[in-house]
Amino acid sequence: MKLADIFAFVVPEDRGVAFRAFDGSTAGPNDAEVALELRSPRGAQYIATAPSQLGLARAYVSGDLEIIGDPYVALSRLWPIDTSHIGLREKAKLAKSLLPYVFSRPTPPPQERRLSGRRHSKNRDADAIQHHYDVSNLFYSWVLGPSMAYTCAVFPNEHASLEVAQETKFDLVCRKLGLKPGMKLLDVGCGWGGMVRHAVKNYGVTAIGVTLSEQQAAYAQAAIARDGIGDRAEVRFSDYRDLPEANFDAVSSIGLTEHIGRANYPSYFSFLYEKLKPEGRLLNHTITRPNDEEPTHYNDSFINRYVFPDGELSGPGHIMSTMNAAGFEIRHQENLREHYALTLKHWCENLESHWDEAVTEAGEGTARVWRLYMAASRMGFDLNTIQLHQMLGVKLGDGYKSAMPYRMQLDVL
Repeated sequence: MKLADIFAFVVPEDRGVAFRAFDGSTAGPNDAEVALELRSPRGAQYIATAPSQLGLARAYVSGDLEIIGDPYVALSRLWPIDTSHIGLREKAKLAKSLLPYVFSRPTPPPQERRLSGRRHSKNRDADAIQHHYDVSNLFYSWVLGPSMAYTCAVFPNEHASLEVAQETKFDLVCRKLGLKPGMKLLDVGCGWGGMVRHAVKNYGVTAIGVTLSEQQAAYAQAAIARDGIGDRAEVRFSDYRDLPEANFDAVSSIGLTEHIGRANYPSYFSFLYEKLKPEGRLLNHTITRPNDEEPTHYNDSFINRYVFPDGELSGPGHIMSTMNAAGFEIRHQENLREHYALTLKHWCENLESHWDEAVTEAGEGTARVWRLYMAASRMGFDLNTIQLHQMLGVKLGDGYKSAMPYRMQLDVL
């Protein structure tokens, strides 16, 4: 069997994906909108020696496998791959055809990362965050746009711009937290400081943000200086666990819970609980799984090796239960899954619009990692394999008072 014969055996022609290989074989429709090109024996070796998403990712990141057309369209047509029709005899035949590529294991692309040290120790967490977030502020500006917000936006409608949607997200968080002039806000995992700056400028609070990315902290401090709000806003290059201040009126955790690790949820939410004043609120904005039927992470997944080392996802019920066990009374939650799919659509388009600049700045391998992971993540939100939840908790005061209004005004403005 030639390589295209193997592809055709696994991927039916009605999926609308063409295939071309270095051995001259082809499969799939001639007029397909998207195609896969396996360009070298090394690509086949990657796939044969790691017959899963990891092998395919290695081949793609290295440039040995190319996606012709929109990666999101290609992935959507390929997923899920149905192998129920492949019996033992057919599997043996496929294995025999791939045998020439099994005996050589090429070195993975340099973008693949395996962390060392104790999982979720401060040093290892710092390595994980810097691997992903310290690529280049310029690179991120091309992907994220002027907002430099790397979390799910909230779209007032499907035609809203990404910038409007990111501002809407920050404002929604501020309103859920009940921010008012003179309050103190802590933003953990603050990224490039978007939430800190929005809250200070629009709600009159004093805010501290913390991030484990030195490049993010430098960018945020420069933006704070440009805004002229340095007397009320600060972003620190620091582990949130090293923050000495307390008695905050509100805490926002936007996109950090994914990096904490399920085993550390209790200590994380207890830490944030202790940082709040009585009647203070926590808004936890986090990617989740739909439920807890799957593991929190897969060691050999593309996401774990290339994108978010040590990232872990749990179901929303487990996260809220842990918040509750730490002392928070849960007052509101919502799933913004469709908003994240649309956010990723914008980021993918931004990357394609600045592809040449991104490659020059970060290298082609890194740009290909982002192209693949964002397209796959967009598909994940579309297919409900991942979700995005905002969970609002309050630290009750004397007499179990919450200081919450009877109804919050949460309509997107």
